Amino acid sequence: MKFLCLGYLNAEKMDALPKEEINAVMSHCPPHLEELYKSGQVMMDAGLAAEAKSLRRANGKIKVLDGPFTETKEMIGSAFIIEAESMEEAIRIASLHPAVQVGEGERFEWGIEIRPIHYFKGENETVW
Repeated sequence: MKFLCLGYLNAEKMDALPKEEINAVMSHCPPHLEELYKSGQVMMDAGLAAEAKSLRRANGKIKVLDGPFTETKEMIGSAFIIEAESMEEAIRIASLHPAVQVGEGERFEWGIEIRPIHYFKGENETVW
């Protein structure tokens, strides 16, 4: 089974810091990412830019809106897909991610949401 993991953060809190301080916090991430990747169960990992567009269909037309659609203080900062036998295993694997391993991330409200994927189209596979 495949799971989509979304990494969240409070962008306002991070953006309030000088770039040097953000870089210092982020420097703690690579060792945790290495452990995550060593699991052999990460299919894809991507850091996401703050810029976003939302598409909605209204009155028969597609509307393009600036910014993420969801009204929240949290922003999706990363996404990764893992392969796991169960939600419990997905939790174990996702818990290796820096969002929950780096202590300094707590003040920026780093966190991960895990969702089972019901449909996946990859390079030589389609799974329903």
